[in-house]
Amino acid sequence: MTVRRNLALTEALALVAPGQPLREGLDRILKANRGALVIVGDDPSVLAVCSGGFLLDAEFSPQRLSELAKMDGAIIMAADTSRIARANVHLMPESSIPTSETGTRHRTAERVARSVDVPVVSVSASMSTIAMYRNEHKHSLQPIGWLRDRATQALATLQRFRSRFDVALAALSAHEVEDTVSVRDVVEVLQAGEMVARIADEVEGYLVELGEDGRLVRLQLGELSEGVEQSRRLVVRDYVRTGGKVSAAQSVDTVFNALQALSTDDLLEVRKVMAALGMPASAADPHAGLEPRGYRLLSRLPRFSEAVIDRIVGQFSGLQQILRASVTELEQVGGIGESRARSVKSGLARLAEASIFERYD
Repeated sequence: MTVRRNLALTEALALVAPGQPLREGLDRILKANRGALVIVGDDPSVLAVCSGGFLLDAEFSPQRLSELAKMDGAIIMAADTSRIARANVHLMPESSIPTSETGTRHRTAERVARSVDVPVVSVSASMSTIAMYRNEHKHSLQPIGWLRDRATQALATLQRFRSRFDVALAALSAHEVEDTVSVRDVVEVLQAGEMVARIADEVEGYLVELGEDGRLVRLQLGELSEGVEQSRRLVVRDYVRTGGKVSAAQSVDTVFNALQALSTDDLLEVRKVMAALGMPASAADPHAGLEPRGYRLLSRLPRFSEAVIDRIVGQFSGLQQILRASVTELEQVGGIGESRARSVKSGLARLAEASIFERYD
């Protein structure tokens, strides 16, 4: 899938997922009705905002973390959470660093996270919450039951959009073979595919927080997401309008970024989806005709590398010309002999027949 979550925050949340030793220690602090401020990282930039306390350099254990939280100061841990470096530390971030928090511990946590690129965890006894700060981001950890419920709901929604995506993709295949592709056919695939990617990304976020408790959810997510990314990329390569010396990979990534930037309401507008493909507003008529280059259909042929497919597409002006090409014409493509040319011809014929049959069965 495309990378949509903040990677630094995601890595930080993985440290406090259920099943991780650090999470066990934080839960012990909460159960004891105590608060704590924990910094994961002891490099010079962290030590620059530290004052007082005492050096420990002791092996980490949840029990030790809980006991050290009895003191008022912050706890400094090694970046890999294997050791507790310091305890009872007074933190002195710049007071000019902006913060939206009101409590002393939370204000300090946010300012340290904004000034030093390390995870900072704040445990609130009064609110019974654990908050993770990383750079300008904050995330409050949610109960496991709540996360499971939200992940289950998201999976049900994902399943509906995956079905919609599969139906739209099958219809697009048939229209491509019949040379009747319209703007709406392409837009419907891209809309459903983008929604699948967004919901899958949301589920990935829940999985980070669920940790070991998210095994079954991860299996379902993998099954529902399988093949979607590759199909989306091939559809975009078939219809994107490029200019200059932009590579195919850059074009696809540009389209994905443009689609990702659209709000849910904007994603429903044909004009804005087509603009993401680099097409002018005049091409946004839902009934306007389009012709694919042929990447997606050719990729379904067995044992054909991407380089060979690129050469075939480069030789012809579009999918219809590829479908009508004779064996002799296909042989003229570099790297394709008579045997492979016949394989392309017969393979495309079978795919065309299967696509039409699947649509009208």
